Amino acid sequence: MPRAKNKVASHRRKRKHIKLAKGYWGARKNVWRIAKHHIEKGLLHAYVGRKLKKRSFRRLWIVRINAAARELGTTYSKLMFALKQSNIEINRKILADLAMNQPEVFAAIVKKAVNN
Repeated sequence: MPRAKNKVASHRRKRKHIKLAKGYWGARKNVWRIAKHHIEKGLLHAYVGRKLKKRSFRRLWIVRINAAARELGTTYSKLMFALKQSNIEINRKILADLAMNQPEVFAAIVKKAVNN
């Protein structure tokens, strides 16, 4: 009696991986063993990249806030300390957006935080 290998499920699994490998170069796109390896590696890099993206955006926000704060005569660290002391809870993403698109609102927030 022949051994059952569950061809349907294994074929679907392979087809799913080969679909993920679409656009890869050479044997990476159609040879099961090689495609499986490169897909796993690519998914790992994508996971790490999502974490790095958050890190780089935070750095960008800090740079923008610092630049806008220096135009108003303070620094990033002094501004963040003043915001904490004044109990103004506003995150860096929103502060950076205000600094870029609505400088008068940003100036009002800075003035309120620093003067308290």
